[in-house]
Amino acid sequence: MAFPPPDALTRLLADLTHGLESRHIPFMLIGGQAVVLHGRPRLTDDVDATLGVGPDQLEPVLEACAAIGLQPLPTDIPGFVADTFVLPTRHAASAMRVDLIFSTLPYEAEAIRRAIRVRIGAADVPFATAEDLLVHKLFAGRPRDLEDVVGVIRRQGDALDWDYVARWVAAFAEVPGREDLPGLLRQVRAEADQA
Repeated sequence: MAFPPPDALTRLLADLTHGLESRHIPFMLIGGQAVVLHGRPRLTDDVDATLGVGPDQLEPVLEACAAIGLQPLPTDIPGFVADTFVLPTRHAASAMRVDLIFSTLPYEAEAIRRAIRVRIGAADVPFATAEDLLVHKLFAGRPRDLEDVVGVIRRQGDALDWDYVARWVAAFAEVPGREDLPGLLRQVRAEADQA
């Protein structure tokens, strides 16, 4: 795994912000970049961004990609996006992978509105709040995600809005296959308290 120099990541995040926002595409960073902000620092060689638009807005997203220097990876872009709601890309200048995740859920619209802005280079880059990062990571539920959740809880502590997290965890527990989310939240909170 090769990591771009810090200035390349700074330029990428600033260009991503300008490229999407100039086309009125709301978004927020999630994943490893948000974990670095809110949780335990770790190496990550990609960028994950939740977009506040659905796949029907693929054309302006592709225009932004061209302006930013993001090269879509699928050969059948419309088909891939329609099936997965994700547009995987590679940034030409830094070789970083950038996944653009289309969203149409009210939760994600609210999370994007709540995003916090962090000055990076020449842009105020929107990052998911610590609470919304927890919700995303719990829903994903992979071992790396759960480690990230524990790190965020340990770093943020009492500053977290647990009522907000619990409300969305309960809502997502209605999704088939995710009924265990409230129990998972209790489990990671207990693990974080054992530090």
